[in-house]
Amino acid sequence: MSLHTVMMKNKPVAEVLNWFQQANPLLNWSASCPSFMHSVPNTTIEAQSEDTEVVIALGSNIGDRISNFNKALRSLKESGIDITRHGCLYETEPAYVTDQPHFLNSAVRGVTKLGPHELLRVLKRIEKEMGRTDGIRYGPRLIDLDILFYGKHTVYSDDLTVPHERIWERPFVLAPLIDLLGSSIETDTVASWNSFSKLPGGLLEAWEKVGGESLIGKDGMRRVLPVGNSLWDWSKRTAVMGVLNLTPDSFSDGGKYHTVDNAVAHVHQMISDGVDIIDLGAQSTRPMATRISVEEELERLIPVLEASKDIAASEGKLLSVDTFYAKVAGEAVCKGAHIVNDVSAGTLDPEMLSAVAGLDVPYIVMHMRGDPATMQSADNLQYHDNVCGQVASELNLRIRDAESAGIPAWRVIVDPGIGFSKNTEQNLDILVGLGRIRDELAKESLAASRSPLLIGPSRKRFLGTICDRPNAVDRDPATVACVTAGILGGANIVRVHNVRHNVDAVKLCDAMRKRISL
Repeated sequence: MSLHTVMMKNKPVAEVLNWFQQANPLLNWSASCPSFMHSVPNTTIEAQSEDTEVVIALGSNIGDRISNFNKALRSLKESGIDITRHGCLYETEPAYVTDQPHFLNSAVRGVTKLGPHELLRVLKRIEKEMGRTDGIRYGPRLIDLDILFYGKHTVYSDDLTVPHERIWERPFVLAPLIDLLGSSIETDTVASWNSFSKLPGGLLEAWEKVGGESLIGKDGMRRVLPVGNSLWDWSKRTAVMGVLNLTPDSFSDGGKYHTVDNAVAHVHQMISDGVDIIDLGAQSTRPMATRISVEEELERLIPVLEASKDIAASEGKLLSVDTFYAKVAGEAVCKGAHIVNDVSAGTLDPEMLSAVAGLDVPYIVMHMRGDPATMQSADNLQYHDNVCGQVASELNLRIRDAESAGIPAWRVIVDPGIGFSKNTEQNLDILVGLGRIRDELAKESLAASRSPLLIGPSRKRFLGTICDRPNAVDRDPATVACVTAGILGGANIVRVHNVRHNVDAVKLCDAMRKRISL
């Protein structure tokens, strides 16, 4: 019986692990016989000819911690470690030696031909080249790189212990480690990692034993997204993203903010109304929209962006650029944008993912099939019975592509794409099924399921259909209702045209969620 067959039958983790142990007797849970290497470093395991999957933990609490992570990831790639998945990012209180700054922690999953001790030497070299020096044990670290898992193997030598000996007692290690997995065990290697925990429920049970999700959001451990010069904990309150269309043909307010003066006036108004993020778009993505060139989009966008960035900065607001062109994204970030919002999730410009990877900014991955001109075609509206499941599955593919291109999961924001490649009933299914989308994302990637979730129902056509409001500007009350349902269903960011009314809805929903959590 194959592991694939077991997984297809949706067996519990404990049953999968029991099968795996019977099929792989050398991987015994017992500490008396756990190793393929023991203390002999120069065995055949060092002569790797095939890729081995590894997990590496990252930590930093000195200097620019995010920059340290970015440098370490680039060095890992240059040293022969192909990173395939990233955990979420955690800011944590220091353990053991408590009189030091807070740490950032995460973990990555990748493949390499390096043997375990050769990999260890590479990690130590990267640490040294980045400026790490010897210090007190568990003390401050510019960068800390540890091997958590090396394929299916256990390693015990004078220099290296794998699995890392303190995994099971450290929430700041287990949290990002769990993020690298799905709620299903997809390979023999992942089954072996679970077996190392010596628990029937594997790594998920180990995480629950130290506190699990109840630890997140407390002062000692925050799940965060790096944006601008700060770390955003999206669990604290819902963010409002205000729409600023710089197009003559957008479905709701096309042409209204086509001049710089009018656009800047609207920026001031949105800030006064309580916006958190201003999303500038110079390319219409309404159904059947005609695509404009990179040059025309930049001509519309850059003057307004340059005129708005100082205003936004002085008020502590963020700027997002709504584009599917790599060159536009790059220019916008250079001119002050903090976030790239891509309705195509990298499918309309082959350079987009690699460009965003080099920008080191958050990336909104939205679900859409085709492009704005074809997204509402009969073929693109075809879903099987489970709309939420298919949307999540397709989003997982886009997120996996983004990670492979070098965009860490800790920079990803997920948007299920209300109004894009969906009819009225499918939009409603998405709106009431946000929790189901997270659950479906989790089957492949717990990190993706824990990303900030954005919804953009504002003034969409399905609201007009349901409420008999043919004019988009008359759909604001329906938008408030959608936003309310979305936030109570788990949305973290709402993208809206009418900031003032929706800010009030957000405040009320956040107050209700706070009461529910007490």
